[in-house]
Amino acid sequence: MTILVTGATGKVGTKVIEQLVKRGADVRALVRNPASSSFPAGVAVAQGDLLDPDSLRGALSGVSTLFLLNAVAPDEFTQALIALNVAKEAGVRHVVYLSVIHSDLYVNVPHFAGKYGVERMIEQMGFSATILRPAYFMDNDLTVKDVVLGYGVYPMPVGDKGLAMISVDDIGEIAAIELVRRNQSATPLPLERINLVGPETLTGNDIAAAWSAVLGRAIAYGGGDTAAFEQNLRQFMPGWMAYDMRLMGERFLTDGMLPGAGDVDRLTALLGRPLRAYRDFAAAIAA
Repeated sequence: MTILVTGATGKVGTKVIEQLVKRGADVRALVRNPASSSFPAGVAVAQGDLLDPDSLRGALSGVSTLFLLNAVAPDEFTQALIALNVAKEAGVRHVVYLSVIHSDLYVNVPHFAGKYGVERMIEQMGFSATILRPAYFMDNDLTVKDVVLGYGVYPMPVGDKGLAMISVDDIGEIAAIELVRRNQSATPLPLERINLVGPETLTGNDIAAAWSAVLGRAIAYGGGDTAAFEQNLRQFMPGWMAYDMRLMGERFLTDGMLPGAGDVDRLTALLGRPLRAYRDFAAAIAA
């Protein structure tokens, strides 16, 4: 009853593995370079790549449940489809897939459209599956903390529709709960989609106000200049990715990332505790 975790060395994958280990699961991590990876005791390591079917066949041998996470990449869609096909061949019964909220709405944003295609593939292949659809990761704001702290500006183009930002810690724990539930089921469970959202839907001004309260000084919201946002991102990521993020930012401005009715209550009940608030996240950074 082994669970294979892809994306095991990333922010979410690391949290998923930690939570699975706490729950006593039999965990295997898929990594490209085992020598540079470190996991909790008891976690098996499989060397492989999502674009290498042969390595995936070895990694998926004896696996009952797959946690599929694909990083934003030009070949993200191809990686996911290869992984799902090989998983089906290997007899994997259950899948928990990390998609994105509004994947069916942000149709012009490459990494959203790709994830929606993967969701459809999972449905067509008949897996017992949970599709997790997280909103914006509040932990992504670690990349702008120096701007906030040093220049007094929150620069992300969040807009005034609002984003239901969620903590990576909460994502990891919810994913582990779903993986264990699926893995322990003797019979296939129906496909479910779960929006992963935070306890509040925050506008750009709301987030700036949270930082102001935490820091005890005025922090301004930088506004919705997505062209400038793209140019800033080009300093540390490829042009195609910066443009993808710009398109996402434009959809933040026009549509937001809004929870559905009952989403917050459902996640709170699933976790048995409150979801992490953005202000607590900001306070931890400031400290």
